[in-house]
Amino acid sequence: MNIYTIIAQLVIALSVCYVWIFRFNNIVAEFKHYGLSDLTRNAVGASKIALSTLLITGIWFPELVFIPSLMMAFLMVSAQFFHFKAKNPWSKHFPSLLLLALSLFVALYASK
Repeated sequence: MNIYTIIAQLVIALSVCYVWIFRFNNIVAEFKHYGLSDLTRNAVGASKIALSTLLITGIWFPELVFIPSLMMAFLMVSAQFFHFKAKNPWSKHFPSLLLLALSLFVALYASK
């Protein structure tokens, strides 16, 4: 496993966990702003935390990385869609855009 891939996996996983655990109040406000239900918010949060766990575990078991990184990329594309829909400034787009790029990088490397 490449050191850059491991760093990308850690950045993705730790960023997602930080936002969904320690900044949950911001998540609640954003999902309300987007008109999404609490059930959707909780499903997305549980999915992101589970995928983050798989990305961390993938450091030791690389075969676990490809699908979770693609699924995380899909969730980040979805986040971009809702940022565009809400006409958010680019500063709001940047975190999920960065995580999208990192997720695609990890998926590309894991597919080899």
